[in-house]
Order: sequence, then structure tokens, then C-alpha cells
Amino acid sequence: MPRPALSRRGFLVTTAGAGAALGLTARPAVAGTRNHPRPFGRHGSPAARRSPKTLYVDPHGRGDFTSVQDAVTAAAGSGWTLVLAPGTYRETVLLDTDRTDATWIGASGDPRDVVIVYGNAAGTPRPDGSGTYGTSGSATTTLRADGFTARHLTFANDWLRADHPGTTGTQAVAVKVQGDRSAFHHCRFLGHQDTLYADSRDLAHFARQYYAHCHVEGDVDFVFGRATAVYEHCRFSTLARTDLDAAPYGFVFAPSTAGANPRGYLVRGGRVDSEAPDGYYKLARPWVPSSDGTARPMLTVRETRLGAGIDARAPYANMRDEHPWQRQRFREYRTTGPGAVVTVPENRPLLTRAEAAAHTREAYLGDWRPYRRMP
Repeated sequence: MPRPALSRRGFLVTTAGAGAALGLTARPAVAGTRNHPRPFGRHGSPAARRSPKTLYVDPHGRGDFTSVQDAVTAAAGSGWTLVLAPGTYRETVLLDTDRTDATWIGASGDPRDVVIVYGNAAGTPRPDGSGTYGTSGSATTTLRADGFTARHLTFANDWLRADHPGTTGTQAVAVKVQGDRSAFHHCRFLGHQDTLYADSRDLAHFARQYYAHCHVEGDVDFVFGRATAVYEHCRFSTLARTDLDAAPYGFVFAPSTAGANPRGYLVRGGRVDSEAPDGYYKLARPWVPSSDGTARPMLTVRETRLGAGIDARAPYANMRDEHPWQRQRFREYRTTGPGAVVTVPENRPLLTRAEAAAHTREAYLGDWRPYRRMP
């Protein structure tokens, strides 16, 4: 039997050692409590600044700022680096378009130690009475600038359906990424519905994004949007649900690729595992938003292990019947595991070896090569 889902409002507070023993699915939305006598590790300090454009953030007051947003606001222009000391940063953060080529680094090298978290949902009322936040407004962190890089950080949204039974807008985004050349190395993305919004700033902006050795978890459409995004050696974990008693519990991917974009989502060398009963999750469904009726969602999953939580007989589903998944660009290549067993061939669109040659990180990312300098 799957173990029960941990309450996101009563997250475990663990040391890094205990967290490692439990694995990444032991998912605190607050950072560990172990003492860090050198909060910025090997990355310098305010007294020994790595460069004039390096700022240090520490919730305990040992840096330049205690808030990530305050540091972002101070880092006007291009090319700033923020070093984040271990701790829980409970706030919303916006990196706007004029703050290009920014780098955020979790100082300890363990993403469980540095957590940026908040708890808004699409249906959460705005404090000023102007309505609700909506999906985009629910994001804990919004990254609009080009050239962004994050290393060893956790982005989380800890809003829970169980805490708000009357709320209908249950989308709760951990991070919304819109910039071109956005890279994430060894990061975690924690939430339930709409966890990782891999998007672009507008329909004509084919934003390229790269996620390497990351952990993403959720239940409904928890990796979604219209970016050109490569997920390499990433783990996708589907959560148990206590509010439903029948399948499906949800969907891992919901791309909304613009019809003019030849590249959507590429998942390579990863795995999809589950806390839910076998077959209770779909791998993907296409999102054709009302703002772009010509979208042709694209997802290629290759050399990836699909656990038993994925419905092998029917891994894809429609979001709306007028946009059936069969008309979209969904393909697999050399997937393995119990969720990849082909039992109904017409439900498993497979690439040939020749076709797969066009679905590589190099083809998707072009002249941008973030994988060549992986930390």
C-alpha cells in the first residue's frame, strides 16, 4: 500500500542527514534545522564578497538581506548572483524582465536546505478585494527574465485543498518560468496542482528551459505550459490523494505548446514514480488554452522509467474533447517500467529510431548549451 501523503501544512522539519535517509520524497516545505556555522559555504560572504555583483541572503541576518525579494529588488540590471543561506524563505518573489542573466545559488549544495515557499492558490482572494489570484498570480516565485540559472534550491507552494474545502480554484504554482535560457540544476519543485509552470512571456516567445537532476512532485497537471523545455535525469513523483476514491488522480504533464513552435517538452533519462495505487495517474493530457486555440501540445518522453502509478493501458487523456490527445504531438521512445508496457498499441504513440534522432537536447535548445557547464 502507498504510504500516506505528508501534510504540506505540517511539513517534516528534518536535518539534512535525516532527509537524505528518507529520500527526496520526504518533502519538507521548511528547511532543515541543522546549524550552519558558515551559512554561505564556499561562496564567500558579505565580508569576503565573491564579486561586486554577488549578494548574500540569510533569514537569520548574517547576509546583505533577509528576504529574497529584497535582494532581487536591490540587484538592478544584469548579471547579479544571489547566494542563499540555508533557511525557509516564506515570501513571494518576482524576477522581472530587466534583471537578466541572474543566478541564484543554494549555499549548502543541498536543495532541502534552502526553501522558497508560500501558500496562495488560484482561488485565494487578494487582500485588496480585487478578486482572486488566478493561476499565474498564485505562483510563489515568478521568473520573467532571460538567462536565469538556479542551483540547489527548493521552490514550493504549500497550499492544500484539505485546508480550503470551499475553494474551487485549486491551482497553486510553486514557480512560473517565462524567460528564455532558464536553467535549473539539482532543484526541487513541490506542490500539488500546477507545481511547475514552464511557460513563456507571450505566444511568439519560444522560451528555452533546461532542468537537470531535478525533483518535481504534484498531482494535477503539475508540469505544464508552453515553453520549449528539456527535463534531463529528473524525477517526477505523483502524490496520493485522500479526496478522491477512483482513478485518475491526476496527470504529470500538460503542455500547451504554440502551434508554430516545433519543440515542446522533452523528457530524457528520468523516472516517474508514485505514492498512489497502480494505474491511478495519466502521463499527460494536452492543454489548449482559451487564449490560444491553435496550440498543438508537444511532449516526447524517451529513455525514461514509468512506474506502476502510470496507467499503461491509457496513459494519455483529453482535457477537452474538442482537442483530443491523438491530434497533438505526444510521443515515446524506449520508455521502460510497468507504466510503459504496450498493451493497447493505439494508445502508445512511439517514435522510430530515425524520428528519435530529432528529439535531443541539442535539437531543442539550439545554440544554448547549459548542459556543458553543469555544476
